[in-house]
Amino acid sequence: MKSVILSAALVTTAALSAPVLAGGHMKPMVMAEDQSVANGMVSASQVVAPANGWLVVHRTNADMKPGPVVGHAPLRKGETADVAAILTEEVAAGDMLMLMVHGEDGGMKTGMFEYTLGAKEDGPVKMDGNLVMTVITAK
Repeated sequence: MKSVILSAALVTTAALSAPVLAGGHMKPMVMAEDQSVANGMVSASQVVAPANGWLVVHRTNADMKPGPVVGHAPLRKGETADVAAILTEEVAAGDMLMLMVHGEDGGMKTGMFEYTLGAKEDGPVKMDGNLVMTVITAK
């Protein structure tokens, strides 16, 4: 009986984890839920980044295209839990936000977020041609 319970727990844990790629690396991703931004911050519960970089908060809407940047936070390579980004603009309840992984590539200064919409510096990370992101709604 104990082995059945243990096996079920291991299967459940594996199913909740981020997918693992060949070579044992976790697939880049962002997990976040709709949340209040009344404290001037937005959080991702889990982020997996392929390299050091940034969690960037873009405005978006129903077309799901990244818009202006309204916040960012540094990221370490690998898996990080509870990443909080300070918002640099007012965000109202009902606004859609795209939380996206950006790299630390091509800029003039390491450790300084240099991206502006459409620029190459500290630009978005793509996995299999897709942006590494999730969209939430501010409450």
